[in-house]
Amino acid sequence: MTSSFRNATSEELTNALQDARDYTLQLFDCFCEAGLDVPANVPISPNVSPPLWTLGHIAWFAEWYILREAESSAPTAAQRTSMLTKGDDWFDPNTLPHRGRWTLDLPRTGALKTYCHEVLDRVLDKLSRAEDDDAALYPYRLALVYEDMRAETLVCQMQTLRVMPLTRLAAPALPNWSQGEIGFPGGTIQLGSEKTDDFIFDNEKYAHAMYVPAFTMDSTLVSNAQFAEFIADGGYDNPNFWSKAGRAWLMQQERSAPISWQRDGHRWCAERFGRLIVLPDHEPVRHISLFEAQAFCLWAHRRLPTEAEWEFAAMSGHPALRWGDLWEWTCSPFEPYPGFSVDAYREYSEPYFMTHQVLRGASFATRQRIRSPKFRNFYLPERSDMLVGFRTCAL
Repeated sequence: MTSSFRNATSEELTNALQDARDYTLQLFDCFCEAGLDVPANVPISPNVSPPLWTLGHIAWFAEWYILREAESSAPTAAQRTSMLTKGDDWFDPNTLPHRGRWTLDLPRTGALKTYCHEVLDRVLDKLSRAEDDDAALYPYRLALVYEDMRAETLVCQMQTLRVMPLTRLAAPALPNWSQGEIGFPGGTIQLGSEKTDDFIFDNEKYAHAMYVPAFTMDSTLVSNAQFAEFIADGGYDNPNFWSKAGRAWLMQQERSAPISWQRDGHRWCAERFGRLIVLPDHEPVRHISLFEAQAFCLWAHRRLPTEAEWEFAAMSGHPALRWGDLWEWTCSPFEPYPGFSVDAYREYSEPYFMTHQVLRGASFATRQRIRSPKFRNFYLPERSDMLVGFRTCAL
């Protein structure tokens, strides 16, 4: 698919859903090769689910909204039972917190792969008979983007669990772009999405005018070399660079550098998917929490962009602006737009308003069909296990 999933036709969805499932299984096989396809007794992190659970959950999600014709994520919304006797007990995230997923007596790997194949076969058969209109195609677009997002989560879990991913993900090609600043004149933009028939996320409801004053933004993300300067200047030791919440987080983490960074003489190294590498100076610094990004900004006499500034810059099409290597922190809390209402996947956004922070852009592990300058990602400020970096703006 060369176009966005948001307006994909039934034929495009057929190919994309098959492609997504093939890719998911390729990623899952990386865990199998590492011997981590089944749950351990104790979770590695409260944010990590067992890979086997994630695989079954992806198929269950498609079965729930497409084959079982659920109009929402309410436990009683499905019109028919799951293909698996205990499917809802195993894979409904609304009734199963992360910690409980590690102690489930799940089917074996082969059985869940069979379930994945059977669900997809039935989904594609039903899609072949569906009306080629937006209302009929909505659940297929939802299942596709959900699987694509969970695939990126699997890549992040590979970093946490020290699993080597597919070659193109282990060492993505990141051009050595020259760093600089871009001045934007500001103006009024439309944040959010219009009431069209294309797929939109509930947190994009709805388009509304936002005035953005003139601002100056980095053309690229902060690099490893720049962040190393912050560390060398005592960035982690100076409490004046850290917010109250940031200082509390820093004391809890006992951290003096980004997660997995290690000093090797005069060089900085980092663990990438279980292997220690020398950090390239020009590469965007990754696995950075919001607190670390904020501390760097205070040290550098800079600031993070607002999400409106970020979208203004991305929508400008400026040839020097590069985005899409890593998700990027903004200084904006995750809030609903005017006109917000939940969609069929009720828990996608609403539970996270005002506790999470907005990230914009995409990462090298984001599938091309879901990349959009309007996509609003969101995480807790302390999270650094994702593929996330940041850029700064002039004060």
